[in-house]
Amino acid sequence: MKKNQKYFPIILFATLAFGVVLGTMLNFPVANFSSNKNPTNKLNKLISLIDTEYVDDVNTDSIVDLAVNDILAQLDPHSVYIPQEELEGITQSMKGDFVGIGINFYMHKDTLSVINVIENGPSEKAGIMSGDKILFANKNKLFGRKLPTDSLFSNLKGEMGSKVELTIFRKINNKKLKISVTRDVVPIKSVDVGLMINKKVGYIKINRFAETTYDEFHKELLKLKNQKAQTLIIDLRDNGGGYLEKAVEIADEFLSTNKLIVFTKNRKGRVDKTFATTKGDFEKGKVVVLINENSASASEILAGAIQDNDRGIIMGRRSFGKGLVQREMDFGDGSAVRLTIARYYTPTGRSIQKSYKNGGDDYNNEFEHRFESGELYSKDSIKIADTIQFKTPKGKIVYGGGGIVPDVFIPLQVEHGDEGIAYLMQTPFVGNFVFEQLDKNRQQYKDVSYQDFIAKSLNSEEHFKAFKNYFIRNEFGDLGLLEKFNQNKLLIQRYIAAEFAQQLYGSTYYYQVILPYDAMIKEVLKEESTK
Repeated sequence: MKKNQKYFPIILFATLAFGVVLGTMLNFPVANFSSNKNPTNKLNKLISLIDTEYVDDVNTDSIVDLAVNDILAQLDPHSVYIPQEELEGITQSMKGDFVGIGINFYMHKDTLSVINVIENGPSEKAGIMSGDKILFANKNKLFGRKLPTDSLFSNLKGEMGSKVELTIFRKINNKKLKISVTRDVVPIKSVDVGLMINKKVGYIKINRFAETTYDEFHKELLKLKNQKAQTLIIDLRDNGGGYLEKAVEIADEFLSTNKLIVFTKNRKGRVDKTFATTKGDFEKGKVVVLINENSASASEILAGAIQDNDRGIIMGRRSFGKGLVQREMDFGDGSAVRLTIARYYTPTGRSIQKSYKNGGDDYNNEFEHRFESGELYSKDSIKIADTIQFKTPKGKIVYGGGGIVPDVFIPLQVEHGDEGIAYLMQTPFVGNFVFEQLDKNRQQYKDVSYQDFIAKSLNSEEHFKAFKNYFIRNEFGDLGLLEKFNQNKLLIQRYIAAEFAQQLYGSTYYYQVILPYDAMIKEVLKEESTK
C-alpha cells in the first residue's frame, strides 16, 4: 500500500449493489439520418460523422462508452454500463462458479504461491497442496515476471475438461514436481459459513445473492436444524445484494404460506407480488437478521420481509437504502447495461430507496455523512429523508425512504480495540502476513489440532511482534496506526489467530475465533440468556 493512504474506521460502502434481474438483448437502433423525429439519431449521426470525417483517427468505441456512461449518470446510481473487460468477472461472481483449477493464491516474492486449495476442486484432486509454488503452467513461466493478475488467470483458466501441467516447488520436502490438473467447475461460495455458536443458536453468513445462494443457504439451514438450532442468526452485514429471487427463496423458508414477501412496481404502474409458498424449513424457530450500512438491495428485501411480517428481529445499523430493480441487457459486443426497470416495496408497502437527487458521488459517499453525523454510534442520530410510517400486522412502526432501520440498534464498536486497527485486520494484508509465516515452517503445524493451536496461539506474543515488524517493513508506519498497536494488542492477536486458523483448518474456524467477540453476536446471546 502507498504511503499516506487514508484509512476509514470501518469498511467503506460498496459503491454499487449488483443488479437483481437478468434481462434481454438491447442494441442501439440503426441510424436513420433522414428522420428528425427520433432524438437518438443525433447521437448516431454524431458518432458516424466523427468516424468518417474527423481530422484525426479516433477510437469511436471509447466515445460511445463515454456517451453511454454520461447518459446513465443522468438516471440513477444503479443504472450502469459494464464494459466487456469487467462483465465476465461480474457474471462469474453472480453465477456462483467458474472453470479453473480451484486454488486461492498469493504472489509471494514474485512467485505464485498456493494459500489453499478449494475443497473437492481440481487441484485438491490432483494433489496440489497449500504452500506449493507454481513455477510453470504448461511451458509458460509464472515466476520472476511480475505478471498481472489477468495474465495469471488466463494461464490457469481454460475449457471444461482441458488439462494444464503445473510445475511446482514443494518447500516442505524441497522437491520440484510436475502435476497434471484437469480443469473443472469451481464454486465461488456466496455463503461463507454455517455453524452453531452454542447449543441453541445457529449462524449463517451470506456475502452476496448469486445463482447458487439459496442452495448453499438451504444446505446450511438443514445442517443447523439437525443440530437442534432453535434460534438462527442470518448475517447480511456488508452484503451488497444480487439476485432478488434468491432473497425471496430464502425468506420463504421462514414465512408461512401466502405471506407477502416483496412486490415491484414499474413505470406503467404494473405491480408484481411475490408470496411465500407451502415450503419452509424454519417457520417456527426464532430469527435474527444482522445488517449494517453496507447491506443493500437483496439483503434489504430479505430483512424487510422478516421485519414487516413480524417474523424476526432486525439488529444492527440502518441499511444502505437501495430499492431499485435492475435488468441486465447485452449490447452484443461483450458489454452490457444494467438498467433500472422497477422499484421494489416491502410487504407493508414501503420503499426503502434513499434519495439520489444530489448525484451519484453524494449517494455513494453517504457513509461519510453517517459517520460525521454520529449515526453509526447513536440511533437518535438517524435521519431519514422520507419518514413515512408504516405498521406491521402486530402494530410495530417501520419507516420508508432510506434503508431498513433495525429493531435493535447496535452502534459501531470494537471490543478491545480501535476501529482503524479492526479495519486493517480485515484486509488481505493480514492473510499475506500469515501465509509468509506459515511458509517459513509449515511442517510444524502438520499434526497440530485446531484446539491445540488456539490454546497456544490465540494470544501469541511471537505472532504479534512478527506482525508489527511486517507492518513496518511494508511502509505502514506513517499512517498513525503503528502507535496504536500496543493498545490494540488483543484485537490484533485475535485476528492473526483467526487467519492462521482459516489457512490451516478452513473458513469455519476463522469464524469460530472471531464471532465470540462480535458486538452484534454478543447482543443476540445476551438476549437469549435472559429468557
